[in-house]
Amino acid sequence: MIPGGGQPDMQQLLQQAQKMQQDLAAAQEALAQAEVEGQAGGGLVKATVTGSGELRALVIDPKAVDPEDTETLADLVVAAVQAANENAQALQQAKLGPLAQGFGGGSGIPGLPF
Repeated sequence: MIPGGGQPDMQQLLQQAQKMQQDLAAAQEALAQAEVEGQAGGGLVKATVTGSGELRALVIDPKAVDPEDTETLADLVVAAVQAANENAQALQQAKLGPLAQGFGGGSGIPGLPF
């Protein structure tokens, strides 16, 4: 029910929804361009991902390379990528969270990670 008993201004509601959609698209584009890093092994392995989670770079310090122990290196790579993705999710929440609240909290909206 609208306070005062009036009808909602549909044109205004449509304009607000369109602006929110434009803001969301702009935030998603900014996330796709932003890069965040995660690391493991005290910086021996560093992964860079976009704010939307796309792996862009992987840097492995030669000290981390032991031909006799590739399993540890693999674990470091996985840990660095996971850390980078966690940082990307935090960035997504910071950029998209306030916008998603305008859509009822973000739950149930396809394509939103939260």
